[in-house]
Amino acid sequence: MQTQHRTPTPWTPPRGSDVEMVKVGPYWDVLRAPAETGERALELLGDASGAVIADYGLMYWLIPAGHAQRWRYVQQVQALGAHGAKVTYVGVPPAGWRAGPRLHWRIPVGPNRYLTNPGRLREALVRAIATEPAEGVAAR
Repeated sequence: MQTQHRTPTPWTPPRGSDVEMVKVGPYWDVLRAPAETGERALELLGDASGAVIADYGLMYWLIPAGHAQRWRYVQQVQALGAHGAKVTYVGVPPAGWRAGPRLHWRIPVGPNRYLTNPGRLREALVRAIATEPAEGVAAR
C-alpha cells in the first residue's frame, strides 16, 4: 500500500494592516505553547523551525494540516486543528508585524520557513519542558 504525502496548500500571511482570523485545518494545524517553553524549543530546533506566531505569552507553530488530530499529549501544549464539527480559528498577523508584545511573527513565513515537522517539534517541546525550573524554585 502506497502512502500519499499531502502537499501543503499554498498560503501567505495577510498583507494588509489588520489581523486576519484564519480557519485552522485547510492550510495548516497549530501547536500552541507558553512563550517561555517556546523560546527554549526554538533554540533546540534552530533552523528546523517553521513559521511561528507569538502573542502575549503564547507561541503558535504552523504544522501540516491533519497532524493536530494525531498529536500525542505534551504538558502545556495544545494542538489546534479541524476536529470533526469543531471549528478553530487563529489570529494571524500581517506579514510585516515582526515585533511584539502584540500578535506578531516570531519566525515569519518565508521561502524556506513554513510548516514545522511535528515530530521534531514534539521532541523539542518535551526537552524544553524538561529543562524548565520547578515552580517556586529560584533560578541560579
